[in-house]
Amino acid sequence: MMATYLLKLAIILPLLGLMIWGSLKLAKMMQGRLAAQNGETRGIRLVETAFVAPGIRLAVVEFRGREILLGCSRQGLTRLAEHEAPQSAIDPEVGPEVGIQ
Repeated sequence: MMATYLLKLAIILPLLGLMIWGSLKLAKMMQGRLAAQNGETRGIRLVETAFVAPGIRLAVVEFRGREILLGCSRQGLTRLAEHEAPQSAIDPEVGPEVGIQ
């Protein structure tokens, strides 16, 4: 009786784990496809992150044409600074920066 229980458990647990993993992969794939079908783009973009100390990071995000500097810790997020996002990395009047090809 105990052996049949353990056999059933050995069969069901991996199947359950495989079904959970598959549903997560499918949800991630469908989320990207649905956004692409509607022509939507994300309203927020992660520009850069920097590690400061264990559990503390700085992050620059672009949101609605503004760049926002965030302090990220275990307790939450804090907005540190905000300014207009640059239109492009290369200014057409000046040309590319020295050393960038």
